[in-house]
Amino acid sequence: MTVVFAQPLPRGTVSGQVNASAGKPMEFTTMMLLKAADSTMVKGAISDIDGKYAFENVGAGRYLILAQQVGFRKTYSVPFVVDEARPAIEMPTLMMTEESKNLAEVQVVAKKPFIEQQVDRTIVNVENSIVASGNTALEVLEKAPGVTIDRQNDQIKLKGKSGVIVYIDGKQTYLSQQEVSNLLKNTPSDNIATIEIITNPGSKYDAAGNSGIINIRMKKNKNFGTNGTFILGGGYGWFPTLTGQRDDLPKFNSSLSLNHRDSKINVFGNYSYVNRQSGNATDIDRTIPFNGQTTYFQQQSYRPSQFVGHSYKAGLDYYVSQKSTVGVMVNGFVNNWQSDGQNNTLIFNDNYGLTSRAITQSYSKEPLTNYTGNLNYKYDFDGKGREWTADVDYVHYNSTNLSNLSTTYRNDNGESIRSNQDLRNRMPSTISIMAFKTDYVHPLKNGAKFETGLKSSLVKADNNTIFDTLQQETKVFLFDASRSNHFLYDENINAAYVNYAGKIGKLKFQTGLRAEHTHSVGNSVTLNQRVDRNYLNLFPTVFLSRQLDSTNVLNLSYSRRIDRPDYQNLNPFVFYLDPYTYQQGNPFLRPQYTNSVELTHVYKDAVTTTLGFSRTTDFINRETPRQIPEKNITFVTPENLGHLDNLSLNVSFPVEVAKWWKIQNNISGYYQDYQTVYSGQPYGVKLVAYNLYSSNNFTLSKTLSAELAGWYNSASQYGFYRSRPQGGFTIGIQKKVMNGKGNIKLNINDPFWLNRFRGTAVVQDINFSVASRWESRQIRATFTYRFGNQDVKAARQRQSATSVEQSRAGGQN
Repeated sequence: MTVVFAQPLPRGTVSGQVNASAGKPMEFTTMMLLKAADSTMVKGAISDIDGKYAFENVGAGRYLILAQQVGFRKTYSVPFVVDEARPAIEMPTLMMTEESKNLAEVQVVAKKPFIEQQVDRTIVNVENSIVASGNTALEVLEKAPGVTIDRQNDQIKLKGKSGVIVYIDGKQTYLSQQEVSNLLKNTPSDNIATIEIITNPGSKYDAAGNSGIINIRMKKNKNFGTNGTFILGGGYGWFPTLTGQRDDLPKFNSSLSLNHRDSKINVFGNYSYVNRQSGNATDIDRTIPFNGQTTYFQQQSYRPSQFVGHSYKAGLDYYVSQKSTVGVMVNGFVNNWQSDGQNNTLIFNDNYGLTSRAITQSYSKEPLTNYTGNLNYKYDFDGKGREWTADVDYVHYNSTNLSNLSTTYRNDNGESIRSNQDLRNRMPSTISIMAFKTDYVHPLKNGAKFETGLKSSLVKADNNTIFDTLQQETKVFLFDASRSNHFLYDENINAAYVNYAGKIGKLKFQTGLRAEHTHSVGNSVTLNQRVDRNYLNLFPTVFLSRQLDSTNVLNLSYSRRIDRPDYQNLNPFVFYLDPYTYQQGNPFLRPQYTNSVELTHVYKDAVTTTLGFSRTTDFINRETPRQIPEKNITFVTPENLGHLDNLSLNVSFPVEVAKWWKIQNNISGYYQDYQTVYSGQPYGVKLVAYNLYSSNNFTLSKTLSAELAGWYNSASQYGFYRSRPQGGFTIGIQKKVMNGKGNIKLNINDPFWLNRFRGTAVVQDINFSVASRWESRQIRATFTYRFGNQDVKAARQRQSATSVEQSRAGGQN
């Protein structure tokens, strides 16, 4: 009897290269190994950044390869055989050609998810979202992975860290943290294309921003011709007042964008109008011990407000030759915010007996104008990536804030127990910024690249806070020198950087070094306080990337960054909520420094996992609570604390339930360790917190789609404040009309009014809790109409010379 053992079938490998017709490698192209007999798929792969691909563990058989990428024709290889004699196949280079279609042809465009995770950044595709329509930029950011909005203190945090720098179209806003929040609060989301979240920027970027950069890309149109977009939106928010009644708060926005391009010029412009009514209510409970007795405060405030804003942008790119382009751009806004609010304060003694009540009526009006001019030049040496660019910017902000506070004091029976207190305040403020920057890029052999650049900026700020107090006997307002303050601030930053990117085997790397010299002078004319700072810092960056195989990429990055104090935080002026509660600046604030490292794994270009660690020294806590117990006063002021350690983990992944139902999910968790000294005693906080986000997209028909999105932030810590969980969800529906040129979106935001802030601060003699609510429950409708040739190329995206300083300047509400 003869026994014959079956021989194992040979297993082989198939590899190759895919290029565009011009010879450029096609990165991240979908590659499919198909059976030659019936074209059924055997394996899938993604080409790497050099256009290389590989299929491993391939059984014996006859195959062919299909390459696919949006905007290119499907490309097939010739059939080939894998067998024992040919186990390793090296395929000829596949050449892909761009797909050209007549405008009359039906085009199938893959819709990007609302949250798109890339290797070095997270992209929020606002213009593709139904539930984002009609919202504000701040409300959209609230749904972004790793982003939390502290509405009580008007701060934006990224992975639990403050100090976010906000860019708009690559240009920094030069606004303080609070004013950036207010700017985004009144920027319609319908004008936004994408929001980019970059947690570890390279040396080419300014070193400011310890938690990273958020770049908001406004919508632009896409060879020759004219086109435009018209947007009209409206909605309502609902909010309960102090008396239990309901305020109906209407909201309206509209915008018009135009773009024209021919062989020599590209002209573009945009105008937007916003009219929004809003409401905000805050409850504060405080306990103040002094001399063996305790005083209890219960405060309720309600501030209805109205914002009317006009914003504009106009620009021109002139193509002098195939190599040279000159551009000019102007943009700005004319805004007015006003509020008429009331604050009720009940004061109790040790036995919780009501001793007095203070009622403060407040009126505020904050007009603000801004204009920015940018002149830019680009020279392309050889069409192969070697280029030189230069930018010159001038930015100017002007405002004259007005406010009146009138406080009456009553006992439990409603009888007056002391004279009324009437204050009025004027605060004329100007900020001027001039800047120049230039960058040079030089490609080298084997894909390497060298970059270098210079930047210089000069900032001048003038804030004059003028308080007048009403004399009750004469009913005449007199200048109040004890509350008034004139503050001047000058700052000059000069910077230079070098950056080199290359490749060693399969390891890609990029390393850079940025040097920044800062000279600043803060001068409180009234208090005769002058703070002069002069310092030089180096900021290294390192990025490593390794394509492990066809489906796995590993990235490692390190950076050192700086956060300089906001201009307004350096101003020692006082902002009053009522006679017992106020906010004050600090001219002695120092910059904070952050060292960050991140390890990122990307699987199949879809699942991204990031592990990060950072340490921030001289941490700027923008809301440090202080008390004057003998006067029953509590106030907050920015202060430098010890250090903050932050360990974070972020996972982003898609789920396709069905062809018509897709889900994008994001989970962020972080561990924070605050260590400092508060009022001469050690203070430390350690906690674990997390954020969840999920977006469900439903394709109901060719013209009808829907979206359901929700988010949740666990309890977390902001300096001395412990916040309770927050969350909410939004539902929306979209209908395409007018042969696809128009669409109508309807969405309901936070229908059960879940999104509100609640927090406490307990440290030494500080003991208070805060609850804040706003009109998060809203319904909105938006109509968008696109006209003209929708294939006009967009204007060049510019990152101007003043991209950083604007994030620290005075802002808008």
